[in-house]
Amino acid sequence: MGRQIFTCLYALAFLRLVNMDQNTRETKIKEYYDVAVDLVTKCGPIFMEGYNKSKKEIMVKEAFFDFVTVYDQQIEEKLTENLLKAFPESVFIGEETLADKKKLPELTDAPTWIIDPIDGTTNYIHRLPHCGISVALAIDKELVIGIIYNPVDNELYSTRKGHGAFLNGEPIQVTGATEMSNAVVGLEITLINVPQLRDRCLKRAYKLGSVAAGTRCLASAALSLAYVAKGTLDVYHVDYLKPWDVAAGVLLVREAGGVVHNTNGSAFNIMKPNLVAAGTESLAQAAIQLIEQADHIKDYKFT
Repeated sequence: MGRQIFTCLYALAFLRLVNMDQNTRETKIKEYYDVAVDLVTKCGPIFMEGYNKSKKEIMVKEAFFDFVTVYDQQIEEKLTENLLKAFPESVFIGEETLADKKKLPELTDAPTWIIDPIDGTTNYIHRLPHCGISVALAIDKELVIGIIYNPVDNELYSTRKGHGAFLNGEPIQVTGATEMSNAVVGLEITLINVPQLRDRCLKRAYKLGSVAAGTRCLASAALSLAYVAKGTLDVYHVDYLKPWDVAAGVLLVREAGGVVHNTNGSAFNIMKPNLVAAGTESLAQAAIQLIEQADHIKDYKFT
């Protein structure tokens, strides 16, 4: 009897410790979230200053279709400096921070901010309003915060793991479309500019677009995922991007009730972010099957 009582008391003490750890973790994540949302919105004026300029100082990165403006650098600097000041334990995976690096760093258990200061830079340069600031936080290799801010349209998408997804403070959710014939599909057809990707991208666009209710190319992965989260797009597919392009949007989709898979149907990996995101599992699987069929088309090739 004494042994049973001791075992029960030990179990209760352990549960209290677990709950206390969870509460402490939640409190800390909320602190991260509040500071990050405030900082992202404070970057809005820098974003708009550049957006409204007819001529911007532009540099070409490694890929000829990938540009960076002085405003990308200013925004990322402001975010990283202030986040590090508030949370010295922070690690960063940022587009401009890693611009000269040939290899992505390893994602660790440390609180890691994944930052794209301006997603959709080409849109930004040409004053197309599909662009924004994207910030995500991963702890223990798990996405726990996602923020996407489009100052042009005054749209702030935000989420914390387990707390739902929001647009300007109002809850959002994915659509319930289950069949491609009823779905609007988001694609990044702009990648046909890259010769080695052209054939695959066009064949995938053909297979998905030929059965979908409609197809859209917005040239911003972050906002496309946000649009899946709020039900504007039903499904979105993109490969060949970087973690900062999609991290915040992936968590938004999940917290809005949607699903995200690797393009080949396996579990999604933020450090190798090929993806299909959809409002429903059945729609995601339908898209994955069509992509697989496209990749097996061998009787012609786009060059």
